[in-house]
Amino acid sequence: MRLLVVEDNAALAAQVRAALEAAAFAVDAAADGEEAHFLGSTETYDAVVLDLGLPVQDGLTVLRRWRAEGKTMPVLILTARGTWSDKVEGLNAGADDYLAKPFAMAELVARLQALIRRSHGHAQPVIRCGTLAIDTTRQAVTLAEAPVRLTAMEYRVLECLALHLGEPVSKTRLTEHLYSQDFDRDSNTLEVMVARLRRKLGEQMIETVRGAGYRLAAPP
Repeated sequence: MRLLVVEDNAALAAQVRAALEAAAFAVDAAADGEEAHFLGSTETYDAVVLDLGLPVQDGLTVLRRWRAEGKTMPVLILTARGTWSDKVEGLNAGADDYLAKPFAMAELVARLQALIRRSHGHAQPVIRCGTLAIDTTRQAVTLAEAPVRLTAMEYRVLECLALHLGEPVSKTRLTEHLYSQDFDRDSNTLEVMVARLRRKLGEQMIETVRGAGYRLAAPP
């Protein structure tokens, strides 16, 4: 899954990015409100971590602009403001959740995982497809109750397909959701990852839908 982290404190932004990448997210970063607005308006993100106290343009203004433009990605706001009215203002502007600074990285990761699951209609952390189970909290996969060892990139591909369970996901959409800006999107990495997953899970588990992409579906 691909995230945008908007934070002007360079040290905190680096810590957040490291924690999210360790949890199998692809991460882009912005340090001011104008850059954040541009990226959120032109790129595809599964969720955004948005600081409110930003230079150039504050976080609430950025959030309101995204929502006015019809951008629906989940947004978790970070705030050093402690009053309930500030939190309510953020939620009313279109935020889906918030964390007050300082916060634990593990809580940030857990909240983002939950936001992304719910945005795709999954209330439970474990997504099942036949005998395949994907635990989105632990990034753990089992097949017929036996653990399946995946690389971080293989897991990203599988999780994206699982969140769209039963629906075809185009190669373009998969690429947009899997890789950060600085990744070479012209490579054949996606095809390689799908081939590896088929070897580990079975050829029938990931279908190629002609003209539509790939679909995760339990074999008959």
